[in-house]
Amino acid sequence: MARMSMIEAVRDAMDVKMAEDDRVVVFGEDVGFFGGVFRCTAGLQEKYGPTRCFDSPINESGIVGTAIGMAAYGLKPCIEMQFADYVFPAYDQITQEAARIRHRSNGDFTCPIVIRMPTGGGIYGGQTHSQSPEAVFTHVSGLKVVQPSNPYDAKGLLIAAIEDPDPVIFLEPKRVYNGPFDGHHDRKIVPWAQHDLGEVPEGRHVVPLGKAAVRREGSAMTILTYGTMVHVALAAAEETGIDAEVIDLRTLLPFDAEAMEASVKKTGRCMVLHEATLTCGYGAELVSLMQERCFWHLEAPIRRVAGWDVPYPHAQEWDYFPGPVRVGRAMRALMEA
Repeated sequence: MARMSMIEAVRDAMDVKMAEDDRVVVFGEDVGFFGGVFRCTAGLQEKYGPTRCFDSPINESGIVGTAIGMAAYGLKPCIEMQFADYVFPAYDQITQEAARIRHRSNGDFTCPIVIRMPTGGGIYGGQTHSQSPEAVFTHVSGLKVVQPSNPYDAKGLLIAAIEDPDPVIFLEPKRVYNGPFDGHHDRKIVPWAQHDLGEVPEGRHVVPLGKAAVRREGSAMTILTYGTMVHVALAAAEETGIDAEVIDLRTLLPFDAEAMEASVKKTGRCMVLHEATLTCGYGAELVSLMQERCFWHLEAPIRRVAGWDVPYPHAQEWDYFPGPVRVGRAMRALMEA
């Protein structure tokens, strides 16, 4: 086992698959010579050459469109959007082409591409470098959507995504690239090297898509969450003293309904937590699902804690960001309901 940051784990996953399979190619804006804005692809061009890892024009639609054509011809592109906020010019290519090829061709073609993108806030990136767009992809049939919360899962899920025959949106919460973040922005960062989930198996390591993980066992309530918010939920549970069970979804589509259902039926209370805006957010689907499956086991209405319904602010970032104080307040209210 090696100690890795999430950046290193993501890079190692691509390295492993590029070494195993000549069909795997990596490209995007500045990912070649420079190694990516967050350095996730650093050294890959030097190791595999400019035909396997290369820079693209600043054209997200062109990046995805090129990857779709490559996939149709048998390659396995793993491409990078520099920030998740930049993906929208490529939305048509992703949703109308990549997600539909298998069905449109009656299985004659598949689209084995991975679209990596740093997501979420907490880095003072403002409204165009901090958004969480997962809900616009989980609504699309034909896509898989993944968001890891730690290096161990990041490597295993990315390898699983690259090996998957269908398109995968791979969202990387950039606030936890270098260490877990509990929402206390005024505290010193703890590096992944000092965390158990910073231990990552060497070589091929796969975490299957569609399987959630229990990050904290508890009996008082269930918190369903993913990405950076996993660490916020854990901090809120410790700080409030409420015995919450924290479920890390890991894969948002397909989701692990059975794991969520089992936990909510056990605890009788449920909170859904995500960084994205509240209205029509991904959490609404989880609330509906748990209401349908667990109604007779619920002791109180399901609660949601999320970002506010405003553009992501720069100066008021920590008022927007669902931190452990706001989460803890909602936990106490749920216990009293």
